[in-house]
Amino acid sequence: MASEENDLSGAATIRASVLIPIIDRLEKTGMRTEPLLARHGIARGQISDPYAMVPISRYIGFFEEAAKTSGSPLLGALMGTGITPGDLGPTGVLFSISPNIREAIHRLTRYVSAIQGATSTGLQEFDGDYVWSYQISSPSLWPRRQDSEFTLSVCCQLIRLCFSRHWRPLEVQFEHPEPPDTAGLTKIFRAPLKFGQSSNRLVISRTDAQKIYRSEDPALVAVLEHHITELAALSSAPQSLPERVRALIGANLGYRKIRIADVAKDLGLAPRTLQRRLMLEGTSLREIVEDYRRELAEKQVRARLSKRKIADTLGYADSTVFWRARRRWHEKDG
Repeated sequence: MASEENDLSGAATIRASVLIPIIDRLEKTGMRTEPLLARHGIARGQISDPYAMVPISRYIGFFEEAAKTSGSPLLGALMGTGITPGDLGPTGVLFSISPNIREAIHRLTRYVSAIQGATSTGLQEFDGDYVWSYQISSPSLWPRRQDSEFTLSVCCQLIRLCFSRHWRPLEVQFEHPEPPDTAGLTKIFRAPLKFGQSSNRLVISRTDAQKIYRSEDPALVAVLEHHITELAALSSAPQSLPERVRALIGANLGYRKIRIADVAKDLGLAPRTLQRRLMLEGTSLREIVEDYRRELAEKQVRARLSKRKIADTLGYADSTVFWRARRRWHEKDG
């Protein structure tokens, strides 16, 4: 899932076949999906083609309207519980043969661009445990609750199918505001939930992540990785340095302090090299963090979250610091 910053959402795509289980579920309820597909510019023939891609903006719009039209706000999360490794193609198969959960999610993070673009993912260690983050990077693609809940539900479902049916994350975090009723989500994820976060995340215990479940066939892994790499090259656009930095900010904001040394390390660069290259791009880490915070704050203010909650999500010390930053943004706009 590749990051997008400069309005790449129109060019970013997702594999059309991911719509198959959504459409099947809707049609089982008696809903006619042809008008819904037509409204979002998606051709029925694209969905049956395992290599066809559709704009991710159309997929997001279709998913949100499908949930609303069907009267099922849990559509995305429920859909995720029915996914199998084969539904994700070779990426899902590679996930299923991984020796442990950590390696499976690492591979999903690495190769998910073969499935969709305009998205940032990451797997990092925090306080001894692992945190997998997922987010569609364009702020213009909103709302996107269904995709967020679907994707995290899919990841949980794959872990339960491939490793342990009783597995549960330590915590699940969502970027969208808390819905009126969370009982259904709690039942699906079997974990504490947080909403209005800077990214969508699964927190996984270190013990669970590193437990070995199987030996794998290196030759089969090599074949799958080669095929996935070819698919990813066809479907993903190159990321600029600011886009890659933005993706890392989304994964870490509100979880740990955003520092040039840490971002540079994640990118495999020296801090001074990162600063110099960002300067050549006409920006800086501080400016990218500020822009990201501002975009996220605007969404959360519209969602009427508390100042304290927004400050925590944006990584500010307290609500006063956030309010000063917001006033500065408004003064900058004139």
